[in-house]
Amino acid sequence: MDFIDYYSVLGVPKTASDEDIKKAYRKLARKHHPDLNPNDAEAHKKFQQINEANEVLSDPDKRKKYDQYGKDWQHAEQFEQARRGDARNQQQQQYRQSYAQGNAEDYDFSGGFGGSDFSDFFSSMFGQEGGSGAGRRQATFRGQDYQAELNLDLRDAYTTHKQTMTVNGKNIRITVPAGIENGQKIKLASYGAPGVNGGPNGDLYITFVIAEDSRYKRKGNDLYVNEEIDLYTALLGGDKVIETLDGKVKVPIQAETQNGTKVRLKGKGFPVYKQESFSGDLYVQWQVKLPTNLTTEQKELIQKLASL
Repeated sequence: MDFIDYYSVLGVPKTASDEDIKKAYRKLARKHHPDLNPNDAEAHKKFQQINEANEVLSDPDKRKKYDQYGKDWQHAEQFEQARRGDARNQQQQQYRQSYAQGNAEDYDFSGGFGGSDFSDFFSSMFGQEGGSGAGRRQATFRGQDYQAELNLDLRDAYTTHKQTMTVNGKNIRITVPAGIENGQKIKLASYGAPGVNGGPNGDLYITFVIAEDSRYKRKGNDLYVNEEIDLYTALLGGDKVIETLDGKVKVPIQAETQNGTKVRLKGKGFPVYKQESFSGDLYVQWQVKLPTNLTTEQKELIQKLASL
């Protein structure tokens, strides 16, 4: 995994305060948000890096580890444990040598760790030549997990389809199952960062962000839509052809239909996730539109009707 300087990504110095980091993140996130750059792969990549940098630098504990260990900050605890174990082994060896010479009282097992031991520790961890750690068994660590977002509209989520997304500079083609929900997260095993010293790769977690639709309201697997009908159809009944996500449907309207009346179209809602043979329902709410710009004759007829 290539080293990414999170401070440079956000455009702040290493001495930046929490508030400076927050302000920089908000400004850059707005500029590079996928909704504002729908066909810009570079902006999408930048947006992911900005989120990753903010996730680390806005957390005091993660930031401290990142400042000390760089791209391997997620392995900080393992490094510390291995480092302490390495120091203890050296002290035990020194103790045995001293014991043979009758000087055992000069050593203890407090776990102290000097600057030269620190270099030896990293030599043993990363296989660098030189130092007392050369040739030792290298510790392996699992790679870092990646987090990514994939933005869809409602019609995209309605059908199973292919999507290509860029994560950390690498294009990944995935199949998006019909019925995916807003905020739903899926895992792609081993698509994260490479492991350290031959350790397993991390995983990729993709969160789906589904934009609200101007026509349909989704609740689970059901859809809701408002449709206008004129006063005369509401009074006398008739038919109305409406658009669904599955095509056009003719819907009968009963005489004397009241404003706000709902009808259910079974199976015309959203497909069930990974069960495309099942779908929710579509609920149509009739909105009765009153006539305007009435002629004198029309007004007289309405008044006559009102008097009956």
